[in-house]
Amino acid sequence: MKKLYYSIPLLFVLLTGISCSKLTEKPESALVSEQFYLNQGQAVAAVTGTYRKLYETGQSLYNSLFQIGVEMATDDYEAGPRARNAHVRAISNLTHDASNDRMEQLWKQSYDAINASNLNIINIEAMNQNQIDATVQQRLVNEAKFLRALHYFNLVRWFGPVPLVIRPTEGLSAQELYVAKASEDEVYAQIINDLKAASSLPNYKNYGDADKGRATSGAAKSLLAKVYLTRLDWTNAKLLAKDVIDKEGYALFPDFSDVFNIDKKNGIEHIFSAQFKGNSGYQGNSLASRSAPADIPGINGDYADALHAEGGLYKSFALTDKRLSVTFTTGMISPTDGKYYALAKPQFNKYYDQTVVGNQAQSSKNTPIIRYAEVLLILAEAENELNGPTQEARDAINAVRIRAGVEKLSDTESKDSFRELVFEERRKELVYEYQRWFDLVRRGANYYITKLKTAGKTNAAARHLHFPTPQRELNLNPKLVQHPDWLAK
Repeated sequence: MKKLYYSIPLLFVLLTGISCSKLTEKPESALVSEQFYLNQGQAVAAVTGTYRKLYETGQSLYNSLFQIGVEMATDDYEAGPRARNAHVRAISNLTHDASNDRMEQLWKQSYDAINASNLNIINIEAMNQNQIDATVQQRLVNEAKFLRALHYFNLVRWFGPVPLVIRPTEGLSAQELYVAKASEDEVYAQIINDLKAASSLPNYKNYGDADKGRATSGAAKSLLAKVYLTRLDWTNAKLLAKDVIDKEGYALFPDFSDVFNIDKKNGIEHIFSAQFKGNSGYQGNSLASRSAPADIPGINGDYADALHAEGGLYKSFALTDKRLSVTFTTGMISPTDGKYYALAKPQFNKYYDQTVVGNQAQSSKNTPIIRYAEVLLILAEAENELNGPTQEARDAINAVRIRAGVEKLSDTESKDSFRELVFEERRKELVYEYQRWFDLVRRGANYYITKLKTAGKTNAAARHLHFPTPQRELNLNPKLVQHPDWLAK
C-alpha cells in the first residue's frame, strides 16, 4: 500500500464532484487525505480545489488580501474612509510591524496553498496506471507545481528568505514541523524548476470551457519571464517573453474595456486569472465592493480601497487614454433616484459589475494575475536593459500604448528614460491588479522611498522593501528569525 502524506491541518477541502474539473464548482465537503487520490476524478478534484485557495471568499490572497496587505504600502493606494481595520490603516501609513494581522494572513494562506500543492504532487505522482491516465497525471502534477511556484514567488518577494517546504508533512516531530528559512537564491531556484516543469503544460487553446482558468504552458512561461525579470536576468526574461509572444497564441483585445468584460473572461489576452462568479456560493470579487462609492444611493459600496491622490496616478493619464474611464469613475447615476452624483475624487472602477448594481460583493469580473499586455512590457523592459531602446523594445511598449489610444514613443529616448517610461506604462496599464508594490520594490530602496515620500507617505524606509516575518510565526517556530531590516536597532 502506497504511503499517503498529509499537511497541517489534516483536513483538506476538496471538490466532491470528481467527474467534473470546472474551477467554479463549489466545494461541498472536507475529507481526510486517505480518501483522496484513489482515481483520476479525485486527483483532478484535488488540484481543482487548490486553485480555489487563490480566490476563496473573504479576504483571501487574490480576493483583496493582496490589496489590503501589500498594495496599501505604495504611492497609488490608501485605506479608504471605510477601511476600519487598524492593521490595514497601518500598512497604508507605513507604520505596520510584525504583529500586523495582514502579514500573518499573507504568510498563513500562502503556506496553506503550498501545502495543498505538495500533497497533490507527491500523491498524484504515486498513483499507478490503473488509477490515472499518464498524460492527465503529468498535467496535474505540473499544474500543482505552477501553483506552488506562484505562491513562493509572492512569498520571497514579500518576506525575503522564507522556509522552503516542498514535501507534505509526514509526522509531528519538531524536525518536520520547525523549518528554518532558506536563502532567496534557494527559493528562486525551486520556483524556476517548478515553472520549467509547468512549461510543458498544454496550450490554453487545448482546454475546453470546463477547464478555462487552469494553468497552461503560456501561464508558466509568462510567470517564468517575470521571475527572470525580477532577478535582473534580462536575457532569459526576454527569451521567455518572446517565446510566449511568438508561440502561445495570445493577443491584446482591440478594446481595453474587453479585458474586464464578463462576456470575454479567459479570453485571448488573459494568460492566468483569479476566477470569480457572482451569486454562486459567495464567489464574487470583493475588489468591486471595496472600491465602489459608499455615499451614492443604491450603490452600497464599501469604499475601503481608495486612490492615493497625492501619488499623481490619475493625473498621469493622457485625456485621450482609453484606460482612464475603465480604470476610474468620477461619478455615477444612482439606481435608486436616477440622479448623477459626482465624487470628491476618482475611485477605482475596473471590477464594478453592472449586472449586480447595489450588490458588488457578487461581481463576476476576474482579477488578472498575468495577461498578455504585461508580457509585452516585460519584453520591452528586458530588451532595453540588454540593448537599449531598440525598435523591438519600442514595438512592444507601443502595442500597449496604441491600444490605449495614446501616441507611440519616439525613437529619441535614452536607455534610462525608456526604462522609466516602461515603469510608468506598467503603472497605468496594471492599476488595481496587484503589481505596483512589486514594481516599486524591485527598483530598490532609493526608488521606493523617493516615490512614496514624493507622494506624501513620509514614513517610507528601506525596511519596507520587505514585510516583517509575522510575530506569530516567530513565536511558533523557534528556527525562524526576523528579517534583518526589521530587527530592533
